[in-house]
Amino acid sequence: MISEYRQHFNTQYRPEQYAQFMTDIERSFGYSVEFKISETPIFIPNPLKNKLLEAAQEIYSSLNTPDYFSQSQRAIPPNCLVPNEKSTPDFLAIDFAICQDKNGDLIPKLIELQGFPSLYCFQKALNDYYRKHYEISENVTNFFNGLSAKQYLEILRNKIVANENPENVILLEIEPQKQKTRIDFDCCEQMIGVRSVCLTEITKRGKKLFYKSEDKEIPIHRIYNRVIFDELQARTDLQPAFRLTDEVEVDWAGHPNWFFKMSKFSLPFLNSKYVPKTYFLNDLKELPTDLSNYVLKPLFSFAGAGVKFDLQLEDLMAIPEGEKPNYILMEKVQYEPLVQTLDVPAKVEIRLLTVCNSETNRLEVLTNLVRLSKGKMMGVDFNKNKTWVGGTLGYFEY
Repeated sequence: MISEYRQHFNTQYRPEQYAQFMTDIERSFGYSVEFKISETPIFIPNPLKNKLLEAAQEIYSSLNTPDYFSQSQRAIPPNCLVPNEKSTPDFLAIDFAICQDKNGDLIPKLIELQGFPSLYCFQKALNDYYRKHYEISENVTNFFNGLSAKQYLEILRNKIVANENPENVILLEIEPQKQKTRIDFDCCEQMIGVRSVCLTEITKRGKKLFYKSEDKEIPIHRIYNRVIFDELQARTDLQPAFRLTDEVEVDWAGHPNWFFKMSKFSLPFLNSKYVPKTYFLNDLKELPTDLSNYVLKPLFSFAGAGVKFDLQLEDLMAIPEGEKPNYILMEKVQYEPLVQTLDVPAKVEIRLLTVCNSETNRLEVLTNLVRLSKGKMMGVDFNKNKTWVGGTLGYFEY
């Protein structure tokens, strides 16, 4: 989107560069990446960067209130309530579609947010690989607020490890080596010294937890949680000794309750030019007459499951009255094809990767994760056999 850098990248790009780029990543980790990494980063103009930062702070300020924290307790299903909740989330990932306003200026529009970690460590590695294989100017960075890569990792280390020995901190997941995001787990171990451990590999004695490393039993003092409740509940074959809802003596880096509290549930509480109009379905006395301009989203689903884009009145009428509080109706946004590629322009979704500073009560925006699409919607199903799509990152000028 910064034409100078865009044109330079497009001119110098060669398919063999991308092949070498991917080969380098996969050789480094010893396996194939299971999600599409885009051939290109994007270049974010400063006016858009400033709007992204303003939008993030507006959203967090609206939700970081005693009133919202009180109301958000009902976002947590009773069978998913985890003890010893923290007063603020540790991590917040905020997804924005990049659109045009009525004046033709770029504007971010909120799609979703989650009080849950994303690919924080892999995005640092991805920057290194892009710079190694492409000519990326030293005048641009993917880190916000003047952070260096070293400072970025230090903030992550403080959030994930805190004052513990990394040996006593685990990244908790279900069969981490089978997850599509395993590359982020491996980056976390390489960069921060925290290894991933499967939920079923944990031993529980009383309120204390342990895992094994080279036949040595290691006490767990802190958990960097990457377990998604949706997947956990679907895995009826698992019989872990430790359940997330157990009362145990551990600290959390990313307490599981915030996965629900900072989620689609929060969208109707937001009032900002950066947030599409959103309503709880049960709060609507009259349905909008232009349903084609809205999306129906279930509150308790993950990765887009159950979302209806081409909405019909019958879809709403089919929802039982008692289930309506579990759905939101959200105004559609129009992604603008912005990124010039070698064929058609790509649409952009930018995820801000942030941490919540409990001492200053402020949101710290650290870096970003970008998704590019040339299909009707984001996601692999709409981008098959297309190039210059998938996950990437955004650079902007210092």
